[in-house]
Amino acid sequence: MADQLIRATAADGGIRMVGVITTRLAEEARQRHKLSYVATAALGRTMTSGLLLASNMKRNEARVNLRFKGNGPLGGIMVDAGMDGTVRGYVDNPDVELPPNDRGKLDVGGAVGADGYLYVVRDVGYGYPYSSTVNLVSGEIGDDIAHYLVTSEQTPSALVVGVFVGESGVTASGGILLQVLPKAANDEQLVQLLESRMSSLSGFTPLLREGKTLPDIFEQLSGDLGLEILPEVQLVRFHCGCSFDRVLGALKMLGEVELQDMIEKDNGAEATCHFCGEIYQASSAELEQLIWDLQEEKKAEH
Repeated sequence: MADQLIRATAADGGIRMVGVITTRLAEEARQRHKLSYVATAALGRTMTSGLLLASNMKRNEARVNLRFKGNGPLGGIMVDAGMDGTVRGYVDNPDVELPPNDRGKLDVGGAVGADGYLYVVRDVGYGYPYSSTVNLVSGEIGDDIAHYLVTSEQTPSALVVGVFVGESGVTASGGILLQVLPKAANDEQLVQLLESRMSSLSGFTPLLREGKTLPDIFEQLSGDLGLEILPEVQLVRFHCGCSFDRVLGALKMLGEVELQDMIEKDNGAEATCHFCGEIYQASSAELEQLIWDLQEEKKAEH
């Protein structure tokens, strides 16, 4: 099944649900960054979470940045996800590997660490971005995102995200976000019912591996609550907007002295994009052109 995102409502619009499949983009991230098993799971869960959060924004250019900084060996996780269905990200230490946790699963919580912070920046597409910081509760990603939604956005939320990584790579990845909106938040019986159903899910990737589709999972959660699946199916993908021109622009900011030093010592420059792992090579001639541009700009100022 293609990587995709769908939305649904239930209880006369009092419940909002978003589901996303991210198998291919998680595998692309694994290959690009040469990720270990646990690093793949951690980044895949975070990219999935980013897409789920971005899906409820209003403008196509709106984006969400998630930064996990825990005390585990993985270091930090950075993800940038957009309302347009694009996502990219990286981890600080991609080769970290840990033994399975006491449930026999990849120890994402141990790799990220439960002592630290989650930083969330929402760029709504105009004005200044909104930023929030919350303490990590487990480092397992899903728990921490749900904690952010409850504490920072005051929205009762349940989130299940998962990534299954086998010897051949990522074979299942995705997640579901369920939120109880203000019009239904006072219905304690409804809230408890939804919490019970979400907690009864055997994770997310086991459902995908059983052949369940996103509509199947929505039906399981709220089929008896007036479920309405919205018709639009949005494709999602790993995408980075880096380019050689942007790399040259960044090199230019280093100034004439630093550029000349690169020419003399390295006969050029090499830059790697943190987000996608793409490697860019700038020749001595291209660096010399940057120096000439800087000199011409100085002349124009005078």
